[in-house]
Amino acid sequence: MIQRKLSAGDIIEARCTKCRAVLNHRIVAMVEERPVRVECNTCGGVHNYYPAGESKAPASRSVVRKLDASPRKAERGQKCTDPGEWESLYKAVDRSQAATYDMNGKYAANDTIEHPVFGFGVVKLTIRPNKMEVLFQEGKKLLRCSV
Repeated sequence: MIQRKLSAGDIIEARCTKCRAVLNHRIVAMVEERPVRVECNTCGGVHNYYPAGESKAPASRSVVRKLDASPRKAERGQKCTDPGEWESLYKAVDRSQAATYDMNGKYAANDTIEHPVFGFGVVKLTIRPNKMEVLFQEGKKLLRCSV
């Protein structure tokens, strides 16, 4: 049987921290090929991903950091492939026009956003109905959006 790779926006079973039950969740954020943040389809709560079979929180809670004012440091392999592209985009756009990122917002190519974790970014392209690729200084990220 062929298994499809998971990605942001997909539905997955997870243990909800608010409902305290195993329910369907939508994947909000991924690290490599693992879901790390999910949104409960029942209560709407957004929390770290806990697989359906685990009864307690995983031992390592360092998978997803708490939101803070400073952008996250790039992890190994996430650097922008072309730093010149980022520099030219950063200088060419007006940062005051950047919209605050909302995963239910609608975005088009070349829109500018301000993300609470990654900082300033430029939408490169929209992928499928609910995903977009955004170029940040740390590199490209796949984020959820609406159509």
